[in-house]
Order: sequence, then C-alpha cells, then structure tokens
Amino acid sequence: MMHPVDTLKTRLQSQIIMNATQRQKSILQMLRTVWVGDGLKGFYRGIAPGVTGSLATGATYFGFIESTKKWIEESHPSLAGHWAHFIAGAVGDTLGSFIYVPCEVIKQRMQIQGTSSSWSSYISRNSVPVQPRGDMYGYYTGMFQAGCSIWKEQGPKGLYAGYWSTLARDVPFAGLMVVFYEGLKDLTDQGKKKFPQYGVNSSIEGLVLGGLAGGLSAYLTTPLDVVKTRLQVQGSTIKYKGWLDAVGQIWRKEGPQGFFRGSVPRVMWYLPASALTFMAVEFLRDNFREKSNNNNNVVSNLSIERKTSSTSVHEG
Repeated sequence: MMHPVDTLKTRLQSQIIMNATQRQKSILQMLRTVWVGDGLKGFYRGIAPGVTGSLATGATYFGFIESTKKWIEESHPSLAGHWAHFIAGAVGDTLGSFIYVPCEVIKQRMQIQGTSSSWSSYISRNSVPVQPRGDMYGYYTGMFQAGCSIWKEQGPKGLYAGYWSTLARDVPFAGLMVVFYEGLKDLTDQGKKKFPQYGVNSSIEGLVLGGLAGGLSAYLTTPLDVVKTRLQVQGSTIKYKGWLDAVGQIWRKEGPQGFFRGSVPRVMWYLPASALTFMAVEFLRDNFREKSNNNNNVVSNLSIERKTSSTSVHEG
C-alpha cells in the first residue's frame, strides 16, 4: 500500500546521483515527474523485491525476538526489560538483513529506473554510458533478472552494497521506537489514572502511539537512510567510497539539508505502517491473553508487554 510513497522517497534521495548538475526537485515536482514519465506503473516499480524483503525481515524478527529476549533475561537478569528487547530486536534485524539488503538494493535500483521507456530516455538524454564498464547499470526487467545482473557485474559486493549502513540505520531506528513508544505509553497510563472516565481501547491506543513513535523515529534517522540509499543506487563508477566518505560529501556539497531529503515521504510511510503494526500486535496480545485466562493457560506475550517492552517496524 505504501510502496508509491517509498518510491517517491528513494527518487528524492538519489536524484543528485542521477542528475548532479540539475537543480534538485521538490516533493511535488518529483511526484509530477514520476506520474508524467511513468504513470501509476512507475510508482510500483520494485514492488516484488520490496515485499520479499519485508516478509523475510518480518518473519525473522518475530521468529527470533521472543526466544532471544527470554534467553537474555534468564542468562543476564541485569539486561531485563527494554535492553533485552532492544538487543533481541537487533539480533532479529541482523539475521533478516542477509535477505533484506539484497532485496533493498534491487528494489531501489528498480525504483529510480522507472519504466523502460523513461530509463532509455534518461540514458540517451544524459549520454550516460551503460554497463558493462559504464557509469550506470542496464535496465532491470524484473527482480530475478536484476539480481543476476548485479551478481554478474559486481558480484556479492553489489548485492550487499550499503550493508553496514543499513544496519546503522535500522538498529537506532528500532531503539528509538522502543524509547518513544514506551515513553508515550507511560504518559497515557498516567493520564488514565487521573482521568479514568476517558479510557481508550488498547488497539486504538497502539494505533495512535505507534504512529507517533514510528513517525518521529523515522524523521530522526532520515540522515542514515539518505546515506544508505546513495550507497545502494550508485553505479559501478563509485561516487561514494564508503559510509564516511558519503557523509563527508553530502555535508560539503549539500549541507544539513542534504541529509533530510525524502524525510516527508519517509515519515508518511512510517506513520501508518508502524501505527497498524502496533495496533495489530496490541489487539492480538489482548485476544491471546483473554483466551489464556479462559483456559487457565499462560500464553507468552507476542511482542509488546504493557510495561516492559515494545515492538519494531522494519523499512521496505
């Protein structure tokens, strides 16, 4: 549902690589560019690797976080609570990254290409040498063709471009989500005690607080997302030699503004994504708890414990 917004964000963040000599487009200008050049299809380029990466990451995260958190709390009691959840989330994200990062590289390269006609027009208009031994890669017709092409031209290094920058973005994002969600939840609980007549359903509470936590975390980690995107979409003629080099060049050439390109669509993506995820987990948790009470069984919480933990939403 939110993939068109992600496409807009990727285009905004990577446009300096595609058109370094031209004035950078605003959100509305980029929106019009994609629509006029590619139509609705252009907004959904890269949807297959996007969904694949999100599924793999979600399955790994929710599959490992509970067992890892339990092991940490039992073996290291001093790390119980938020720290245990943060570490477990980082482990889950790291394991999922082995599948997520190649999918992210393929997705973002397909997003900036748009349709075949607009990509061909860009190549001819800018006289850009295309692979092999060119400045830019050839057109990708699909997910598997793109993966094979990147492997053939750049090897594993190409598929895992920006790997460490991806982790550098996701771990702080997950940590901030935990802090903001728990902080907002504590404030809400205090408000409920003072004004018990204004009780709110936990699912609705998760929807609102999750959206706020996700949106704020997304905005603060936008600079890390910009660096990651630039490293992953650049061609074989390397513009950025690494994470630190990318940070230095963006600061010198674009200033602070360069680090927050695409921040609005990034927040727009995470507001509903994190809100719906938190709401779903709160709803399922309450239902499992109710069933366990009825059956006199103890069912472990899904991913959020009302007082001691919270959850994480991954980027697509």
